[in-house]
Amino acid sequence: MRFIVSTSTLLKHLQTVNGASSSSTVLPILENFLFEIKEGSLTISATDLQTSMTTSLPVESKEGGKVAVPARILLDTLKTLPDQPISFNIDDSTFSIEISAGDGKYKLSGENGDDFPKIPVVENASSVNLPASVLTEAITKTIFAVSNDELRPAMTGVFCQLSDQHITFVATDAHKLVRYRRMDSKADKTASFILPKKALTLLKNALPSTDSSVSVDYNATSAFFKFENINLVCRLIDERYPDYEAVIPANNPNKLIIDRALFLNTLRRVVIFANKTTHQVRLKINGSELNISSEDLDFANEAHERLSCQYQGEDLEIGFNARFLIEMLSNLTGEEVTLELSTPNRAGLLIPQTNDENEDVLMLVMPVMLNNYN
Repeated sequence: MRFIVSTSTLLKHLQTVNGASSSSTVLPILENFLFEIKEGSLTISATDLQTSMTTSLPVESKEGGKVAVPARILLDTLKTLPDQPISFNIDDSTFSIEISAGDGKYKLSGENGDDFPKIPVVENASSVNLPASVLTEAITKTIFAVSNDELRPAMTGVFCQLSDQHITFVATDAHKLVRYRRMDSKADKTASFILPKKALTLLKNALPSTDSSVSVDYNATSAFFKFENINLVCRLIDERYPDYEAVIPANNPNKLIIDRALFLNTLRRVVIFANKTTHQVRLKINGSELNISSEDLDFANEAHERLSCQYQGEDLEIGFNARFLIEMLSNLTGEEVTLELSTPNRAGLLIPQTNDENEDVLMLVMPVMLNNYN
């Protein structure tokens, strides 16, 4: 089997799917890419058995065949080569691979492509089409709030709810929660499933910046994403997602409106002086004035800043983990945000002041107990 391709084109495609491969000691073949040639087209696959990705590109080739190629060594070689045609010669009986590029020749041993795990195909699936930009935005706005706690597997992914009115994406780690809803994307039938974080990270990196459409097929066990020349398949997290609506406080009489960038930069400064374990900051709201302070008693560090804001409600003092607020404000857009509060021991809601009419973003953050309310 022999084919010729450009180094830069091949490298780009390999980097797209590389994140799906695995450095598995149990199944060493997962450290390979599967190369399949059929009618002048090269299909490259990578998998860790939970998530699989394939991409295809045209190559110069007169015959077909398949071989498993070691991923690391091939990527490292291509990264150092200039953009030029590169030819692959594969021995069909020993699976040894000879690469010729310019004046260089490189040999490596491949494996039988038939031993590579089969990439799942769509069966009994329902389908919905989403614009790439909507999917990118949904992943960006939610993925930072996903939990890393393996003991609560449901929270290690993003919960997707499809309905004929809108599509909702939810992520939480029990300290913070994000609900991202799109009014301009709908599904024919109601469904819900949990997408794992790794698959969403790969998807976000691979999605095109052009506003092409992404076909999403899903069944009881897997989700399939298809766009341009890329396919991504992931196994769904088979768990029950917590009732997130029950956590969102409905009655929040205290409303603070503040410049997002100003609030964000103040928190970034003040947290430097906070306790390194708790990252606790104190928000004291008095009339149209917001006082943000932090202290680290172990090192006698403290910081105080005063900001002007619009505020409706009773004077209030509440503590938060500043890192959660910083993450949320960084992932929101718009000039101003509203912080809705009720009491010092109940969750606060961060909502953009000017929402796009097609999107509804709500972020929730749990407070931390302050030692004293002075």
